[in-house]
Amino acid sequence: MVVLSVSILSNRGSKPLVSRQFVEMNRLRIEGLLAAFPKLMGHSKQHTFVETDAVRYVYQPMENGMYLLLITTKASNIVEDLGTLRLLAKVVPDVAGSITEQSINEHAFELIFAFDEALTSGGYKEDITPSSIRTNLEMHSHEEEMALMLKKSKEDAAREQMQAQAKAIKERQMAALRDNIMSGGAAGIKSPSGMVGFGGGGPSSAGMDPFTQMNNLFNQGGATQAKQYEADNPYANLGKSTLPEPEAPKVVAKGMKLGGVGSAKKKDSLMAAMASEEGFGGFGGGAAAADPFGLGIAAPPVAAVPAAPSAPATILVEEKIIVQMSREGGIESSEVKGTITYTANTEAGVMANVVVNKNVYAAKCGAGWSFATHPKVEKKDYEKSGILSLKGGKGFPLNRPVGILRWNYSGEDSAPFTVNCWPENAGNGTINVNMEFELQRTDAVFTDVNIVLPLGTTDPPAIESIDGQYKHDPNTGMMCWHQDVIDANNSTGSLEFSIAGSDVDVFFPVQIAFTSHSLMCPIEVTSLTNAQSGTPIPNNMTVRLVPESYQCV
Repeated sequence: MVVLSVSILSNRGSKPLVSRQFVEMNRLRIEGLLAAFPKLMGHSKQHTFVETDAVRYVYQPMENGMYLLLITTKASNIVEDLGTLRLLAKVVPDVAGSITEQSINEHAFELIFAFDEALTSGGYKEDITPSSIRTNLEMHSHEEEMALMLKKSKEDAAREQMQAQAKAIKERQMAALRDNIMSGGAAGIKSPSGMVGFGGGGPSSAGMDPFTQMNNLFNQGGATQAKQYEADNPYANLGKSTLPEPEAPKVVAKGMKLGGVGSAKKKDSLMAAMASEEGFGGFGGGAAAADPFGLGIAAPPVAAVPAAPSAPATILVEEKIIVQMSREGGIESSEVKGTITYTANTEAGVMANVVVNKNVYAAKCGAGWSFATHPKVEKKDYEKSGILSLKGGKGFPLNRPVGILRWNYSGEDSAPFTVNCWPENAGNGTINVNMEFELQRTDAVFTDVNIVLPLGTTDPPAIESIDGQYKHDPNTGMMCWHQDVIDANNSTGSLEFSIAGSDVDVFFPVQIAFTSHSLMCPIEVTSLTNAQSGTPIPNNMTVRLVPESYQCV
């Protein structure tokens, strides 16, 4: 058999919809053959055929006045032609879905592909079934599936790498923005109550930043503890003044120098006058330097060069806290790590017994708290009387800090206060943000509390209500909510503002920094005595709580 063409016609065979030729045939000839078909076919409703001098028409009526037509040579086997016609009559509704002119036009190419599966080039019938044609049309390929799976895995890996890089970049940007907003002099924003924002708008903003009150801790204790705190505390550099620290005067043993004292005073007054003319409040002192932003906050004294320790011993009682909260203020994780560090500054502080209130904190600290002494500390004396001293009657090393006691706690109740942030999309291109803090430990006191959050835009926020003060940096798009003190008298506070935007995720993570001398563990150093004579040893003691990581994500 040789099939010249397969066609689907409508309007009782007068309108060709789809036609596929399997032998070389020009357009004029096929159009002539199809145009002659309506005139030659009979009125039988069963499949039948019509012959001319050159070709044979084998056709079958279908629904809606449609015809399936095979044009073959006269020498073709009529029985095989009828079998091909029956096969294609099953394939057409399977591919097109329904026998309508619109469906045939929509699936024209799928029908042509189905005809190619049933007939080879040259018009010869393939030994194939309708299910095999359907499978071939779907073009199911194991190699293609493997290639697609490999492509998808590469895309997923690239997407994960992209997200990791984006997260790392965002963290670096937030760290840079946080440092910038704490030390920068952004334009001042006034709150509805008339308060001037931290960024300026009041007196000269070139002076000391109010947030430098955090650094008061460095004035307590010896030089070693100040350096150690600055290295360990991630917020130690927040809000530091960019002004150079004055050097300590050098005492040189020389003869009399004319104008020595008077010239120094004149030089200081001259520098103050120059700074006053140029508007640099930080040089001349006075009210502008002490309170550059008009907030009534006295700036801390400028730290001088650390001098030699004035006491024979230095004790540092320090806790570092790591807290991660949910956006609703729930505690997701909280951990407290504490250390008592002893430093013998002189020979008088080498042989020492450090006594702690072990009976008190052992009774108050329940399950979850763990305490461990240094391996060289005499554990029997510690367990019996809370005495921390070295084994074998040895003394502490001179000028070298030694961690003699450590403790750890990971309970959710170790978070001293919580912060929640509720951004809501108002639907008109703005976001309403409500923030609140709540003190959990009423016996604790926190000063210079700074709650820093990104705004996702450089536009200033519209403050609806605020407890405390705030600072906005339009250059970096960061905002800082400041509380001078959080204690039992100021245990809760709220902030409400609106800002342009639509993404509620840009406000996170919220970073919290503060200064505190209230430890989570009720531990105290009750006395420091000489291990041989029992006499008290003068010492400098520092107690502080350091927020290593305190954030709301």
